[in-house]
Amino acid sequence: MKINIGIEEKGRKEVAGVLNRILSTEYVLYTKTRNFHWNVVGPRFNELHKFFEAQYEELDDIVDEVAERARALGEKSFGSLAEFLAASTVKEPGKKNLKDDEMLQELLLDHETVTRDLRSQLEVCESSGDMGTSDFLTGLMEQHEKMAWMLRSFLA
Repeated sequence: MKINIGIEEKGRKEVAGVLNRILSTEYVLYTKTRNFHWNVVGPRFNELHKFFEAQYEELDDIVDEVAERARALGEKSFGSLAEFLAASTVKEPGKKNLKDDEMLQELLLDHETVTRDLRSQLEVCESSGDMGTSDFLTGLMEQHEKMAWMLRSFLA
């Protein structure tokens, strides 16, 4: 069925490509945060265990919203680990058994990376005439800025 939402097919495909890269990044960040939730140790275990849980739950919601936004544009969403790892702008930790402050620092850098990437993709959405996705990405950017602030506060 033909989609008639005021965005040309070329623009929808371009924006869906952006969304799939963001989806991949969000999924890798979700998995990394969940890993840290499971594996944090030390005197701040309880506090960080709960903190990481709150963050991965927020990321889980974001993952679903990003995938559904691509589908709303009539395009497929990535759904495999191989696709996510290949397209993500954040990577898995470089080493195992990170200390709690290293986990926090790693996640902080990732949220800052996501924020910069989201900011840079707004132009693609706007040039495609997709103000809805532009607004959506702005909201995601604000969520990541807040998560980065919280992480930064632990490291102050």
